[in-house]
Amino acid sequence: MNFDLADLRAFLAVADLGSFRAASETLHLSQSALSRRVDKLEDALGVALFTRTTRKVELTTVGRTFVHRARNILNEVDSSLLGIHDLAERLSGEVTLACVPSAVGHFLPSVFEDYHRHYPRIRIRVLDEASSDVLLAVTRGDADFGVTYIGTQEADIEFMPLIEEAFVLACPSHHLLGKRKSVAWRELTEHHYIALAQGSGNRFLIDQALAHSPSRPRWFCEVNHVPALVSLVAAGLGIGVVPRMALPPEGHEGLSAVPLVEPQVSRTLGLISRRGRPLRPAAQLLYDMLVAKKTYGE
Repeated sequence: MNFDLADLRAFLAVADLGSFRAASETLHLSQSALSRRVDKLEDALGVALFTRTTRKVELTTVGRTFVHRARNILNEVDSSLLGIHDLAERLSGEVTLACVPSAVGHFLPSVFEDYHRHYPRIRIRVLDEASSDVLLAVTRGDADFGVTYIGTQEADIEFMPLIEEAFVLACPSHHLLGKRKSVAWRELTEHHYIALAQGSGNRFLIDQALAHSPSRPRWFCEVNHVPALVSLVAAGLGIGVVPRMALPPEGHEGLSAVPLVEPQVSRTLGLISRRGRPLRPAAQLLYDMLVAKKTYGE
């Protein structure tokens, strides 16, 4: 295609500033020279990137999509030419991470804090979705990579294990079971039990582990997502089973996390990415920081 990096920089300047005049001043170009560069890029791509009127400039639908691709191209060029210190200062753009909601609060904040401190010009988008939707977002390319517990059997997905997480009993601290050191699954049949809905990844793991159990808990209320279950437990409606990271630290918000035994059930939380497709530089930096926090097997 007949365009160069200067044309991409001109396009991004107009897209970011929403004005040809402001972009020309920022790039120290005349408005006519800037307009020629954008026209050249549009001709090369065969699409209109902006809609122009006498009062404003707006990105077209194609233009909004191309913003991310253009920024990624420039970031990759920068990453190959700059030292790591300069890269941290200049690298910009956006990383999209899909993550199961139960892992967001406990697993991501400290990493995000470090990442933002090192790369302040890169924005992070989090798609907090159910496990199946996290997998779908990664396979479709809507997310750069994901944090979830499914995908190990997918041929097109790379799975990097991070942490083994147990399922625990969630109950109010004042509940009869709240002060126990452990609770057997069969004991849950004696209490008001709130369950995760069939079709969810967590419910599948629980059902699989209890497939041969003679006394499985009978639910009186069923919800789709872990945060909803935790909210109902906190309100005193009943007890439920959730991944450990879905609950706050012990002693907070009046909730207890009691280890479950006979059997013990757990899930392996890890990073998923598309096999054979290298991550963009900004996404790779975040991925590497998450791997550095790895506690799997400890």
